[in-house]
Amino acid sequence: MFVTAYLAFIVLAGLCVTLEITARRLNSSQATQTAVANPAFRRFQKLFLKAYLLALWADWLQGPYLYKLYRHYNFLESQIAILYVCGLASCVLFAPVAGWLPQFLGRRQTCLLFCLTYSICCITKLSQDYFMLMLGRVLGGLSTSLLTTVFEAWYVHGHVEVHDFPKEWIPVTFGKVANWNHGLAVAAGLVANLFAEWLGLGPVAPFLLAIPSLAASAWFVLSEWGQEDKQEAASGDKNGPLLNPLNAPKLQMSTRARFWRSCLDGLRCLLSDRRVMLLGGVQALFESVLYIFVFLWTPVLDPHGPPLGIVFSSLMAASMAGSTLFRLATSAPYRLQPGHLLCLAVLLAFFSFFMLTFSTVPGQPRPRESLLAFLLLELACGLYFPAVSFLQGRVVPMERRAAVLAWFRLPLHLLACLGLLALHGEVSGAGAGEAGSGTRHMFAGCAGMMLAALLAVVSLFTVGRNDADLRLEGTKLEGEI
Repeated sequence: MFVTAYLAFIVLAGLCVTLEITARRLNSSQATQTAVANPAFRRFQKLFLKAYLLALWADWLQGPYLYKLYRHYNFLESQIAILYVCGLASCVLFAPVAGWLPQFLGRRQTCLLFCLTYSICCITKLSQDYFMLMLGRVLGGLSTSLLTTVFEAWYVHGHVEVHDFPKEWIPVTFGKVANWNHGLAVAAGLVANLFAEWLGLGPVAPFLLAIPSLAASAWFVLSEWGQEDKQEAASGDKNGPLLNPLNAPKLQMSTRARFWRSCLDGLRCLLSDRRVMLLGGVQALFESVLYIFVFLWTPVLDPHGPPLGIVFSSLMAASMAGSTLFRLATSAPYRLQPGHLLCLAVLLAFFSFFMLTFSTVPGQPRPRESLLAFLLLELACGLYFPAVSFLQGRVVPMERRAAVLAWFRLPLHLLACLGLLALHGEVSGAGAGEAGSGTRHMFAGCAGMMLAALLAVVSLFTVGRNDADLRLEGTKLEGEI
């Protein structure tokens, strides 16, 4: 498995480079060229990217060795499952808080809070006390909720309200973030492997390495984003920090009222449009099994001795290849529909979990087949996320998108928690000869969920067969000549 992991990484890295070069030759939009030529936009974009990419780098560093760290501390698989459930549950609980905090503290201050809480989360990994590690998972859930909302909220507000740049330029920045994010994920596995295994510092090393990155991100937010905050104050930003304590109770009441109104509007949008409901079902089913995969890939492969950091980099490279394939498939020469690519992604995920039910038979493990199945799953993820993002942008109104996506995440995290709790129950009650049966049963359940997601995608096609919103611009509807 040692040689297999390195060989898989080399092949996938070469594939990613080839696909990226091809995609860049084909994709060069007018909006991108105009935005790049604007020096004020480039300066603001660079200001945002320096802080945000450091935060993403710190997040990725913690991925390869989390499960390994808990095993290093001699916790049972059932105990580790509870730790993961705590992290998921805290994501659910703190999701509304993550949307409310920027309005109360201010966007920049909330970004600083993220850096602080995530640093404390990393420090807790030094402790072998179970409840201290559980506290770390709770802080990690809060930090993840903030990372996925507040940095982007700061950028969008500054882009539109402060600098008055065209809204069409926003995808230029987030496209660059997506490209960097894949590269950071691949590099994080290599660096984590270097410190944890090659230098022999153990699985806690990547978590400690994340702290300086978070400190650097906080420094950029504190020092360079302050100038942007001054411009916000000059422009009369109503959603910044509460400057007058006497107005705080009144503003808190109005903030809570807006929050609940937003939640109700999102629920009405979800229930009134069948396309939105089907898309939410696909997202809940697909992404919940990804959380289960994140928990299970290490115990499936680690007993066979692969370098976990290299395996993680290979998985991220497979995801990067899928994302680049999506860009190629939807570009001018091919113009494949995102809905078709979403169907392909779900089908690949179903096939990978179907493979895993046979490669994880207790007493007859086949780690190479399991690694191949995991790589196929990550390739499917690379296709899935841009496809579902495109469809969400078409069927979910912009003003209700945050609330609708919050409702999407609720069943997503609930399904993931139930799956991990079911695995915890199986592992706790298993005998010595049934140690791997819980994992195999869980993969079989994930395959069933992917089959349900596939049916939801087919239903979405049926409902929106002649719906221009679900297709790329400039493509013909069914029956048109």
